[in-house]
Amino acid sequence: MFDKTTDKLNEAAGTARELYGRHSNRPDEELKGVAKKYASQASYAVRDATDNVRDQVSSNPIAGLAVAAAVGVVFGFLLGRK
Repeated sequence: MFDKTTDKLNEAAGTARELYGRHSNRPDEELKGVAKKYASQASYAVRDATDNVRDQVSSNPIAGLAVAAAVGVVFGFLLGRK
């Protein structure tokens, strides 16, 4: 739970750094701010997707096993080809 909050705070810090770089005419600070902002957004999206998958598998474990088996078969097929 606190990880998502940390991601949102890092996103806000990245936005602030980006604006600071833009207004002080320092492209390096602007770039660092943009990178931090997008990294935080990606981290938040991954955590959110992970939470959604965990909730779905908890509520329906048979479907989770079926999906895991299908992914295993696909990976086995792709890696087993020569």
